[in-house]
Order: sequence, then C-alpha cells, then structure tokens
Amino acid sequence: MKILFFLILLGLHSAAAVIHSLKYILTMSSQVPNFPEFVLVGMVDDVQIHHYDSNTRRLQPKQDWMNRVTEDNPQFWEWQTARGLDTHQIFKGYIETLKHRFNQTGGVHIFQWVLGCEWDDDTGEVSGFRQVGYDGEDFISWDVKTNTWIAPKQQAVITKNSWNNDKERLALYKYSITREFPDLLKKFVNYGRSSLMRTGRIT
Repeated sequence: MKILFFLILLGLHSAAAVIHSLKYILTMSSQVPNFPEFVLVGMVDDVQIHHYDSNTRRLQPKQDWMNRVTEDNPQFWEWQTARGLDTHQIFKGYIETLKHRFNQTGGVHIFQWVLGCEWDDDTGEVSGFRQVGYDGEDFISWDVKTNTWIAPKQQAVITKNSWNNDKERLALYKYSITREFPDLLKKFVNYGRSSLMRTGRIT
C-alpha cells in the first residue's frame, strides 16, 4: 500500500513538471519568390508569440497577452524591431559569405539560425542552444557547456575558428542564453500562463 501511494505521488509530481521553451527562428533567404528576404519568429512552448519580416520591418505580437510585455519594458517592440533591422543586414553578409564558400552564384539559398532556451519550472534548470543551418543542413552549432562553436562541415571550420576567437561575443552569447532568455521566458510564461498551460508540454 505504501509503495502504491508513493508511485501515485511520483506520478503526480511528474505530471506537474512542465518544461517551458523560448525559441527564435531567424531565416535569411536568397531568390525565394513571394517570400520576405528576412523573417524572425518568436515561439514560447511552440506557440508563436511575435513575428518580424523585411517587408513589414516591424516586430508585431501574435498573442494578445504578449502586449503585456510593455508593462515591464515600454520600449520592447521598438527595441526588438531595431534588432530585427540590424540582424537582417548581418545575415545578408552571412549568406553571401556562404554562397562564396560553397562556390555558389545564383539560385535559391536559405540561411537559418535557431536559438533559445528551455526552463524546468519545477527544478529551475535552464539549458540553451544556438544552431545554424544552410540550405537545409547543419552548418555550425554552439555548445553551451563549453561555450564554443562546433563545425560538422569542412566549410564551417573558418567560421568556427573566427567565432571561437571572439571571446567578447562568446561571453555575450553565454549571458543571453543563461540569463536574458530565461528571464524573458519566465515573463512570457507568466503573461500567457492560462493559454500556454492548455498547450504546454507535460513531462
């Protein structure tokens, strides 16, 4: 009887633990018809929370509860829009560099950066990730534990060495993944808790 009771408690504890996630998907494209050159999508628990693209040039909320973000940061939408504009220009350079490195001229090409974090609201444990893809394949990824970039492709070795030598940027990445993103995620989850809990992943 005690064992059964313990197992029931264990099951309830497991059901109550929720892993929340914050994910940003940034996509730069070249010569894709009827599609913005640059798109940024923010997701919380796989629910889209905001969207930016190079046609509208404005970060816009996709959930009503995301409008609450200005309670803590009145300049949030303007600040994030500016980041979108800057990132678009940076990604233009990236895709041109990769086209040259892969000996490509014209044609359709996609450069994608996926980054974010996961947070266990039961244990408080946080993990982060940054992954870069080119034309549908992994190009380079960031290891949060070692704070270094890993190159699965020969064409990415130059990038890996360059980015690993930029200690200031590595420190910024570490901070954003382990502090800034989790803080944002916790705020977003609080804003949309009633909605997210209906769609959240139970572990």
